[in-house]
Amino acid sequence: MTLQLDDATIKPSDWTTSITYQSKVTFRPTEADLRELAWKARERNHTLGLTGMLLYDRGRFFQTLEGSPVGLKTLWDSISKDPRHCDIEILSEHIIPARLFGAWDMLSVHGDVARDSDIRRAEAGHELTRLVPALIDLVLHGDDIGMNQTIASLAEKGWDGDAILTHLIEPTARALGDAWLSDDCSEFDLTIGLSMLQLAGHAVRSTPVPGKLRQSRYSILLATAPGEPHTLGTSLLADLFTDAGWQVDMVFPDSNQALANQLAAQQPDAVDIGLSEALPREHTLAKLRQTVERSRFAAPDHLTVVSVGGRLFADAAATAENVGADHARKTVAGTSIQLAELIKLKRQQHGPG
Repeated sequence: MTLQLDDATIKPSDWTTSITYQSKVTFRPTEADLRELAWKARERNHTLGLTGMLLYDRGRFFQTLEGSPVGLKTLWDSISKDPRHCDIEILSEHIIPARLFGAWDMLSVHGDVARDSDIRRAEAGHELTRLVPALIDLVLHGDDIGMNQTIASLAEKGWDGDAILTHLIEPTARALGDAWLSDDCSEFDLTIGLSMLQLAGHAVRSTPVPGKLRQSRYSILLATAPGEPHTLGTSLLADLFTDAGWQVDMVFPDSNQALANQLAAQQPDAVDIGLSEALPREHTLAKLRQTVERSRFAAPDHLTVVSVGGRLFADAAATAENVGADHARKTVAGTSIQLAELIKLKRQQHGPG
């Protein structure tokens, strides 16, 4: 059977399509085989903007994939030719109003092999990201010396700070979140681990920002979303924006009103409102929209660019449009340049604020 997505079906491009199928494996997979399969699936799905779930149990695969028709057709062409399974049977194929697995590039579950901890999972495809399992081990053993030595050795090998943040430190935070969600570590382990990553991130210097942007002396208020206890992203941003020559202030508000008061008093050129870099926080989406709306009313005559961030956006489970923001960062790296360009554009469109 082939996926019925012809040119007429794949428009409009913003449709979300779901397909579920089952198949029989042509080999006996080990834990390592399944882990590698999950890694590659996450990389592939992230590239295509797809999400989903993969189940292996007693010699059969069961998979649900969701995303744009174009992306699904591209992937299906590959899946249907994969020699690792046969007897492929499509169980359902339809348009859906919302993603069921929006926070997962690929949620992997398997039942009849010895289960290795989900903290061993890491997004494949980048040399640094493949170090995530080793970094997780160091974090959960409280080995800050070993972790700092690992980061330092990467810098000595020529890896720049943006790459280390994007492909190692942030994915490790997400892997820690997965570990907590699957009960492979405690909330205390998660909190300590994020603190260790935060300290390691302070030692990473960002890529130099072009001089014309450094001379702008823009101002930014870095805030956690009201009540958000995880501050990794906000803390890393403070270093990056300071390095870029911005005037930086930080606030950890306990309410939308507290954040609005800070914005009204300071009237910065931009504000970044951060959710957890470790946990999906899907249930906070509506609250974050309210926070963004309240922030805009704080100083209505001032043109403040509103940025949001956190795992919810890194996983492409939500966009800036979903919460009414101007920008959603998938990574902390490069955010200062992106916001500087948005500030310039806003001023060109509306004049000085």
